[in-house]
Amino acid sequence: MLNQAIPMPRSVAKGVSLAELQRRSSRSSLDIDEGATPTLRDLAEALSFSPDDGRIWLGDQRMVLWRSSTFGSLRAELIARLGQEQARSLLTRVGYAAGARDAELVRRTWPGSDPVNAFHAGPQMHKLGGIVRPEAIAFEFDIARGTFHADFWWHDSSEDDEHIAAFGIGTEPACWMQIGYASGYASAFMGKFIVYREIECRATGASACRLVGRPAEEWEDPELDQHYFAPGLSAAGIRRSLAAPSLAPGVSPARQAAAGPCAEESALVGISSSFSAARHLIERVAPTPATVLFSGPSGAGKELFAQTLHAISPRAAAPFVAVNCAAIPDTLIETELFGVEKGAFTGASSSRAGRFERAQGGTLFLDEIASLSFFAQGKLLRALQERRIERVGGSREIAVDVRVVAATNVDLRAQVRAGRFREDLFFRLNVFPIALPPLKERRDDIPLLMEAFLRRYGEQYGRRVAGFTPRAVQALLQYDFPGNVRELQNLIERGVIMAGPDEPIDVVHLFRGGEIEAPQGLSPGVDGRLTEHGARAGGAGHPADAYREALVAARYNVSAAARELGLTRAQLVYRLKRLGVS
Repeated sequence: MLNQAIPMPRSVAKGVSLAELQRRSSRSSLDIDEGATPTLRDLAEALSFSPDDGRIWLGDQRMVLWRSSTFGSLRAELIARLGQEQARSLLTRVGYAAGARDAELVRRTWPGSDPVNAFHAGPQMHKLGGIVRPEAIAFEFDIARGTFHADFWWHDSSEDDEHIAAFGIGTEPACWMQIGYASGYASAFMGKFIVYREIECRATGASACRLVGRPAEEWEDPELDQHYFAPGLSAAGIRRSLAAPSLAPGVSPARQAAAGPCAEESALVGISSSFSAARHLIERVAPTPATVLFSGPSGAGKELFAQTLHAISPRAAAPFVAVNCAAIPDTLIETELFGVEKGAFTGASSSRAGRFERAQGGTLFLDEIASLSFFAQGKLLRALQERRIERVGGSREIAVDVRVVAATNVDLRAQVRAGRFREDLFFRLNVFPIALPPLKERRDDIPLLMEAFLRRYGEQYGRRVAGFTPRAVQALLQYDFPGNVRELQNLIERGVIMAGPDEPIDVVHLFRGGEIEAPQGLSPGVDGRLTEHGARAGGAGHPADAYREALVAARYNVSAAARELGLTRAQLVYRLKRLGVS
């Protein structure tokens, strides 16, 4: 059943007692607290336009600005190719995933928000996006009891506009994506399957659209709706499927588990086009014994990709051995790679296997391969050609079955032209090249990486951190990350350590040494005009400066300053007292 597949969400109001949650969550739409987050203004300020890099963000989610007619053309093409029922099912599921993701965004960005306001943020985001203008008729819910009833007018539906333009007035409602969105948003908050139905629609001749939402089991004939949702995945399920390593042909889950922590720790996270391209390449080459050469800047995740390549290959049960070639002196590199026999030189009191032998049957990862001396390059070339090695001081050849994966942060072709790297070794290594881009060229992956690192270090340090403030998200999305993924990882680890219990990570927790200038972007104000804003990162290097600036900007209205900082009023008051800010 679909409702069994929907993940139970975390509480919207962290730290609120069950009795208080029941009291607050059983109110109607008429009880909305206009001053509680997230307000429409909060949502508008979370929408950021970055003209310099051509991106639009809503919180940590990348957005696009397309003509409504573009979606209309896509809709018409889907109906023509798939038929109306299949097209409706597909668009409904896409809408459901979008709604579930927006619910997750609201929980993460405003973790202490009032449940009623948090629920209303979904329709307001639809309004902010120019999709529909919602008007609540009735809206009551109780999270603890699992009751839910919603009744909305939806005015000026862009989905209806495009459907009517292509197909005219018909006999069935046409707000398929919006039905999916409302159902996904409500289901993610309630932890049970909520189904919205369109009982009136402009596409059938009505003056406005009307949607009613109830738990699936409360509809007399839920099967009429469920078959449109059944093939879909929640946003969390989609993210898991993108992030989890897939298996190469012939590799059982049990065998992958036998690879030990390598398989678990090397899980890659990302959805950007460049990340997906690299991930596709390692999945293609994983079942083969071919040598792979990763290239990319330091901190881009070359070793993680190599670990994942090993974990999804038929060699997963055998060792993964990593060697940082730059960290081993030239005089020792041969013994490290090939081993040494007892008495080979002064101090060699016992025989010792090298990295090739230790990686037998598995994968040998050679990082910073360009740092090898010419002598070591020649020895490595012979080992790759012959599949045999000879220990230092030894007299017998040892057959090795090892897949070699190399990585470099410099252009090896340029090194060959400069005479610093053997051309024959380059071609031996460059059988299957995979280029990894810097993090600033895969910004769509930053939100997922932030969440993954937050979860990792929260568990590792036993800290409960309430996500990120909006301006911290904005600062991270606009930062260039000269240290790439490794730098982002370090920043999140620092933020988890610095943030207090149950408070979100702020800019002052991340950038402690003036690492970046204030990133500039554009956000819509309440009048709809775009205005410049900056997220101070580092600032004067002290948290008090940021809080003082927020107070001045809010004319010393503590509640307004707290909303700007993504904090509760009590959290801000505590920090002001602790830092002596007045």
